[in-house]
Amino acid sequence: MTGEAVPLELRLAKLPSRALALLLDALILAVVGFVLLLLLGQIAPGVDEALAAALIIGGTVFLLVVIPTTVETLTRGKSVGKAAAGLRVVRDDGGPIRFRHALVRALAGVFADFVLTLGVGAMVCSLLNPRGKRIGDVLAGTVVVRERIPSTAAPLPVLDPRLAPWAASLELSRLPDRLAMAARSLLARAPQLAPEVRTRLAVDLANEVSALVSPPPPPGLPPWDYLAAVLAERRRRDALRYGDPALRPQPQPPPPFVPPPPVEQPRPPSRTDGGFAPPS
Repeated sequence: MTGEAVPLELRLAKLPSRALALLLDALILAVVGFVLLLLLGQIAPGVDEALAAALIIGGTVFLLVVIPTTVETLTRGKSVGKAAAGLRVVRDDGGPIRFRHALVRALAGVFADFVLTLGVGAMVCSLLNPRGKRIGDVLAGTVVVRERIPSTAAPLPVLDPRLAPWAASLELSRLPDRLAMAARSLLARAPQLAPEVRTRLAVDLANEVSALVSPPPPPGLPPWDYLAAVLAERRRRDALRYGDPALRPQPQPPPPFVPPPPVEQPRPPSRTDGGFAPPS
């Protein structure tokens, strides 16, 4: 959830795509490092050993820390390799990273993830972490996500109008995002699955959802229709909560004004002494 109350669906980057992005970044840094090495080779013979060692250390820090930190800070979480692979580094809450996040990731990349451990630290930590984080991500509070969404995304489930009264009474507070995303993924991949596998997965997932959602489905409702109805109702409530104008109930025009019929007021009785009679 962002600070603007916008729910985000973050798709975590997988190890192969991250490795591809790292390889592209490493090639670019190798080219830059080769150019720096040529420059230092031209300068080093004319200076003493202490200054030459300082230049080498400064060039190494510039190559491994300054360049990655600057690039990720200016691009809000992208490097050249990540941009090519469709990845981005974001904070754990989904927001863009800042200078301190990029600096921590760059320093951890030198001392823990890649340089000193030859990549073993990053690989082991990514395999053990449920969100695929390397050591730098754990220390900085960041995560690498997929930024590009496939164009063949599945359409959102549509609620059957006949199930609308039952769906409106559903208690969805116990349904976790993990389970809802699993149901959404299953509905999206249904045409790609074998019929027996599709049916088995739908039944298992529908039973898991019905154990957390009440009231139970109507008798005879297929598991596919049940999952689609639950997801459609969940999306409708989220849209109403976060202000989606497409699903917000439209205001109805007021009925035309019809003046009420005149009501004949009873005439007060007259007094014999010539004054006004008090109201009865």
